[in-house]
Parts: sequence; C-alpha cells; structure tokens
Amino acid sequence: MTTTRFAPSPTGYIHVGNLRTALMNYLIAARDGGTFILRIDDTDPERSKEEYVDAIKQDLEWLGLYWDRVERQSERLDRYADAAKDLRMMGRFYEAFETPVELDLKRKKQLNMGNPPVYDRAALALDEAEKDRLRAERGNGVWRFKLDQTRTEWHDGIHGDISIDTASVSDPVLIRGDGQVLYTLASVVDDTDMGVTHVVRGADHVTNTATQIQIIKALGGKMPEFAHHSLLTGPQGESLSKRLGTLSLRDLREQGVEPMALLSLMARLGSSDPVELRTNMAELIAGFEIGHFGAAPTKFDVADLFPLTAHYLQALPLEAVADRIAGLGVPKELAAEFWETTRSNITTLDDLAGWWKIFRDGADPVIDAEDAEFVAQAMALLPEGPLDGESWGAWTTAVKQATGRKGRELFMPLRKALTGQEHGPDMSRVLPLLQVIKARG
Repeated sequence: MTTTRFAPSPTGYIHVGNLRTALMNYLIAARDGGTFILRIDDTDPERSKEEYVDAIKQDLEWLGLYWDRVERQSERLDRYADAAKDLRMMGRFYEAFETPVELDLKRKKQLNMGNPPVYDRAALALDEAEKDRLRAERGNGVWRFKLDQTRTEWHDGIHGDISIDTASVSDPVLIRGDGQVLYTLASVVDDTDMGVTHVVRGADHVTNTATQIQIIKALGGKMPEFAHHSLLTGPQGESLSKRLGTLSLRDLREQGVEPMALLSLMARLGSSDPVELRTNMAELIAGFEIGHFGAAPTKFDVADLFPLTAHYLQALPLEAVADRIAGLGVPKELAAEFWETTRSNITTLDDLAGWWKIFRDGADPVIDAEDAEFVAQAMALLPEGPLDGESWGAWTTAVKQATGRKGRELFMPLRKALTGQEHGPDMSRVLPLLQVIKARG
C-alpha cells in the first residue's frame, strides 16, 4: 500500500513552494489508491499556532487535496522520547554543550585550515563528571546523532543515484537543549511508524536524507522511496524565498485564481510534460509521473495562472457560476444571456462584477473629440424600444448609411460610447443587456 505524507509546520500560510510538495505526495498516493497523511509538524510550541493549522486545512480543501487522516507531532512526543532512548542505548546519541560562539569559532578554524566545517565530536570525550559540570554551568546540552562516517547512497526518484560522504557532514542535532525534538528525528520516527512508502520534498532536503537513512537503519525502519523536486525561482531565475509570503494560497485565491488552474500548472511545472489545463482531479492523477521532473531550479511566474484561470472559467456551464451571478444582482431571466455574453471576456470571476455594473448602471462614455459629432448622430438613430440580438446589426447599418462610416471607424466609437471600453463582448449581445445607455445624452 502506497503511503505518502505532507508535513507542514503551522507557523504560517501555505505558499506555492509548499503546494508543490503537497500536490506531488497527494497525486502519488491517489494514483495507487493509497493513503495521503496530513501530518502537522507542531513540535515548536512557540511558533506553532492553531489558526495556521486551520488555514492549512482550508487551503488544501479549497484545492480538493483531501487527506485520509491527520497526525499531530505534538501528540507523539513520548514516541520520540522512546526513539531517543533507543539511540542512546546504541551509542548513537550523545550530549554536546558548545555555545553558538564556540561552534562558530570551530567552524572558522576548520575553514582556515582548508577543511570542511564539520563538528569535531569533542563532546564524545567528556566523562560524566565533566558533563555534570557543564550542565550546571550551561544547562542541558543538545543531543547529536553519531553518523557512520561512510558514503550513504540511495536512488532518488528525480535526481537518480545519489551518494553523500557523511564524513563531510556534522553529526546533526536532533533534540535541542530545551528538549524540543527537531524535524529530522520526528520525521524519521513518524515515517517509520506510519508506514510511509514515498517521501517527496524539496531539493534542499537532499543532505538531510543521508542523515535520515542512517537513523532509519539504526531504528530498524523500512526505507521509503525518496524524490527531491527542484526549488522554485522567479521568472528571471531570482530567488523566491523573499516573495513566498506574497504567494500564499490564500493570496492567490483572493486574486481570483481557480484551483484547477493552479493545480494544472503545479502538476507539470519543471517536468518534461507540457502544462495543460485539466478540468478535474482524475485527469491530473492520470497524467502525473514523478520521474518526468527535472532537477534544475524551476521558474514560476504567477502571471501564468491567469490565462489558465480564464480558460477554465470560459468552459464552465451556467450552473457552475449561477450563485456567483445571482449574488451580483443579475435578474434570473438575464443570467444565461449575461454569462454567455461575458464568459469569454473575463480572467477571473471577479471581472463579472465590472461587466454587470456597466450593463446595470451604464458606462461613462468614452468619446474622442473627432468622433463626437458622429456619436451624437448615431445615438439619434438608436431605437427607443426594447433591444434584442438583431438591434446592433440594424442600428449600425442605419448609421453606416447615414454617415458613410464603416469598419473600425464605425464600430469602435460606438463600443467606446456604450461600454467605455475598447474591447469586450460581441456588441450584438451587449446591446440588449444595457439597462442604461448614458451616451444617449
């Protein structure tokens, strides 16, 4: 049984970078009929907030990424303590007491000597009396995992075969001095206990994987399949790290981005497959292959979401937008005609409000000085009675005969006078919907 997980920290809102991880794990589980776990990484009591837990769930539900079960790491602290005890008994866990200043000095010394800045394991030489003295002076130390200083190898689902010399990696801190369990230990214990078979995450975790593989083996766990997707950059290759706060899913939702537009882009971005708009989750699942993704940094441009959103909306039937249209105050008898008229001229559903305002209240006419006399003459020829789908053609024919104008010189001034816009829906559809025509004077 395939089991994947998405393990966000509830310290902020989900952004597009997080979404990439969540979506890939969801699609892998869904493709195989497996289990998708939402695992809340809330071991940091200071930064974790329940409002963000709720927000994470809301954002995933908005996208249709439904989980099979929720786990809370804050409810599993006893399990992590047991794992730490096992590692101590194996001689793979040791307490270290260096201050940040001391560690920094050690790193600088090693760099000056041309060596990698790896922790020197000085704490392993401490006897119990020295440890007691340091605890009394500095408080509890951190707990480091003692790595086997060999090459750790695995096959990555995106990068291929990877080999890391763990002699060039510092023994990782797994528990802080205040007792907080850090990501690496909690994640390994959870993945092992929960039977996670596939771990998909960002390329910034590649080095962590070598460490985690050693911890998994030490604890007797089964190795999952790893895949590390590329990190996102801006459209010019710039770092997104400072912009991710403005690319949260709720920000995109407020801008009118449709879920399927966002999912369609993220399910293919950075892969060898072309980005294609999908209309439902089943199509996304069927077309997803983790092996088609590349390792190079992937350019993300939020502007790409809006054409996809427009194409998605333009294909929707009236039933899908009826409530939104009714909420604008469009009379029920006009709803179908309103949607057919405007659907090809919106980028997001928010654009409907602007078109209904024009139809309901009339537009402020835009009339160029050279067209003023022509528009006045044309408006005098506009019938007073109810207008229908034939009115535009009949009216412009009459105006053409009276003024001699034709083509763009005929149609553009009339569009601008009636709608205040240079572009928009077919005027034969617009004219019957206009409740007020300010250009009549």
